[in-house]
Order: sequence, then C-alpha cells, then structure tokens
Amino acid sequence: MWWWLDGKWHIIEGMIQEITTHVCHVCKSTQIVKNGTNRCGNAQYHCKNCGTYRVLKPKQTSSETERQIVLRACLERCSLRGIARIFAIARQTIARWFRSYAQKLPDVKETLLPAAPDDVLELDEIWSFVQKKEQTRWVWTAMCRRTRQIVAFVIGDRSKATCLRLWKEIPEEYKHCQTFSDFWHVYQYIFPVQTHRCVGKETGETAHMERWNNTLRQRLGRYTRQTLSFSKSDEYHHLMTLGFIVQYN
Repeated sequence: MWWWLDGKWHIIEGMIQEITTHVCHVCKSTQIVKNGTNRCGNAQYHCKNCGTYRVLKPKQTSSETERQIVLRACLERCSLRGIARIFAIARQTIARWFRSYAQKLPDVKETLLPAAPDDVLELDEIWSFVQKKEQTRWVWTAMCRRTRQIVAFVIGDRSKATCLRLWKEIPEEYKHCQTFSDFWHVYQYIFPVQTHRCVGKETGETAHMERWNNTLRQRLGRYTRQTLSFSKSDEYHHLMTLGFIVQYN
C-alpha cells in the first residue's frame, strides 16, 4: 500500500486494518450516530432505533472495593459533585450506587441494642432544606442516653403531625422511657405527660442530643450551615440521613 507522507510516496507493506462495528448497548441495533461528547470528554451516540443516548465506549466497571470507598465518601461531608471529581466517576453513577446501597440498609430498629428498664430518651429537631431554603425540612430524632444510638427519626415540617410520626417510629420497648425535649410546644401534645419533660439547654438533659446534632452537621455536607452541598430532592435527603444514622448506630 502506498502512503503520501512529507511530500513523498512511501510504500507500506503488511498493514492490517480492523473495522469495528458499534451497536447500541440497549437494543443491540447498528442504527446509531455520533452525538458529541459528555462533560468527561467521552464520545456519545444516539440510537435511532430505541432513541437512547449513551457513551460509545463506556469505561470498565469499578471493583466492589472502589465502590465501597465511594459510598463511604458520600457519608463524609463531601458533596456528590466533589466525589465525582475526586474519583472521576459520573455523579449520576454515584447517585445510582447510593440509592441501591440505601435500599438494602436495615431498618433503624434493627441496629439498636436491647432496651433497658431505666433508659432515657432525648428528643430534638434540627432545621434543613431541600432545593431552596424556602422548602424547609425538619429532622426529628430520638436518642437513647445510655447507648447514644438514634432510636427513631423522621423528616418533615415542625407540626404536631410530624411529631406524631416520630412517636410512632419509636420502638415499643422504648415508649415507656422518660423523655426530655426543648420547649417546642407540640411535644406535650404527643408524648405522655407522665414520662415527658420540657427542659432548657442549661439543664444538660438534652446535651447528648445536641452533641449529635453537631456531629450530623459536621459529617454530612447537606446539613452544614451556609453551604452549597444541599439536597436536591427529598428522596436523597432521606436516604443520606438514613445511611448516616445506620452507620452511626
């Protein structure tokens, strides 16, 4: 074969050419066309048969060890976009991994140590938001003072209905416990008068709960004050909170 190079004809002997035919990863059709590149610079295609848009040559799948490292990073304050930059993995892939991981998590009740007759519960609620600050979400939690474990949690508004959900989430073996909360008025309507007391922070009766609130804000970026790492959907707001609490317990 003759080849024009540097103003001269060169003969190349023994050249081997390979023709690669790409097919759609979804429907296996050959009716695909180029569709530019994604943000990572990978070539994309569009399938005229099934209409899908995909990466032409996807990278090799990550190992289970790499996946576990990425999932642990999700619960260490870093945002999804930050994790995507660090590990060079698409944000959508990380989100899909975490959703699959969170759906397999045990219920919070299954992570608790056996209750004791003299256990005390500390209650509190902290402010958060989804998408924008006008869409407030309050995280209500109940902590066992002896084990420092989160016995139950719910996410909602600051109304009596959400407080009732928290009461229903508390396991039966803990409902006899003495409970302490701040002076938010809805607690006295839901929790039994015989075992519940509203106290100030100066008493120290809710000190462990307040300390855990600080841990939550330090460990999860979406709960840090004045940050851009906020939740974009209620689904991931709940999944990230659940994942952290199960890991913490």
